[in-house]
This record gives sequence, C-alpha cells and structure tokens, in this order.
Amino acid sequence: MAIRALVFDTFGTLVDWRSGVAREAERLCPGLDGGAFADAWRARYQPSMEPVRAGRRPFADLDVLQAESLADVLSEFGRVVAPETRHELVRAWHRLEAWPEVPAAMTELRKRFVLAPLSNGHVALIVALARRNGFVFDAVLGAGFSRDYKPKPALYRDAVAALGFAAGEILMVAAHSDDLAAAAGEGLATAHIARPRENGPAGGETAPHGPVTYAASDLADLARQLEP
Repeated sequence: MAIRALVFDTFGTLVDWRSGVAREAERLCPGLDGGAFADAWRARYQPSMEPVRAGRRPFADLDVLQAESLADVLSEFGRVVAPETRHELVRAWHRLEAWPEVPAAMTELRKRFVLAPLSNGHVALIVALARRNGFVFDAVLGAGFSRDYKPKPALYRDAVAALGFAAGEILMVAAHSDDLAAAAGEGLATAHIARPRENGPAGGETAPHGPVTYAASDLADLARQLEP
C-alpha cells in the first residue's frame, strides 16, 4: 500500500527534549545539574500518564501532569522555587529545539505526504514546538485529540479515522519501538528513527527492537527512503 500520510512521535523523535529541559532548568535554577534534573523529570513522564491510561483519573494534559511531577523533582533536588519559576519550568517543554536535520526533512516530506503529530503533547504544546522549529502540519492529532495517552489503541485508530486513509497508508514515525509496535498493532506502517543521543549519556534506540516497515538513521534518511 502506498504511503499517503506520516504521523510523528514528537519528544525524542522530532525534538531533543533532554537538552532543552536541561538548558532551561540551568537558566531558571542557577547551579542545578540540568541533565540530571531532566532525567529525573523524564523518569516520571510515563508514570504520570498511567492513571489516565488506566481510567483512574480523567484526562489531564501534559502541562498539568508535568507540573504535578515537577514538585517531586524539585524536592528531590532540594530546590524551593517561586510559582512563576515552576510555571516557566513547565513551559520549558514548549521551547524544545528540533534535532538538526528535522526541519529541512519535514519540509521535503510535506511536498509529498500529509503530515501530523501523533504525540502525547497537547495542542498548545505542539503548536508552540511547531512554530519554534518551523514545522508545518496538516493536522494536530494525539493526546489532545483522543483525550488519552499512547500506546492506547484509540490514538492510532483516531488518527486513521481523522485522516481518512487506510491504516496501511499511514506511516507512524518514532524513535521508540513500543510506540511503533502499538501502531503496527492497529495496522499502521512504521518507521523507526535512530536517536542515539536522546537520553544523553544513557543513549537512545539505535535500531528498532522489532519488525518495522522502515528503519532510518535520522529523518533525512527516511525522507530519502520514501523518495519515489
């Protein structure tokens, strides 16, 4: 089946979350080890979404969840900060920068495909990242659209329904094998993007952990593979 649309994981796949959060944490909290702070906050990312996925709490967007987990991270690092600083730390996730090859690759891909994020980020967050990095999307899908979090099947099914293509005509692009496996389970084609520096010294996925339709060294490589 010919690919007609690409949907993207965002954090780690399109943007470098660790460097951005570390930079902002060090700016807002002088003397802080920004990398360690970013890692500690990210460690709470999946657990913060689990009560929503499990139906134990109503949907709350990522800013709300990040603000809740931030309190524990600040306590872990022995930091007491003003409310406005807490707000700016949460907003750090809105100011992340793209991996170097991504903006140009996205421009090339949009010449031939419909593009949309399929992210755990809510609409305002994704819009901020898109405007900061020059991404042009045809729709904003994901958590804010489906009112749930990946890898729940509804997010992938809702993307298929919203775009109006067959599932196999939509390519899920991610640097995380669990996201791709969930998408494949709903019939989407899959593309793994290697991000060996996603987690800083802890590394990142350099290859998919299971079968995928495409495996690419970065987004520019995927764009080349998708050339007619």
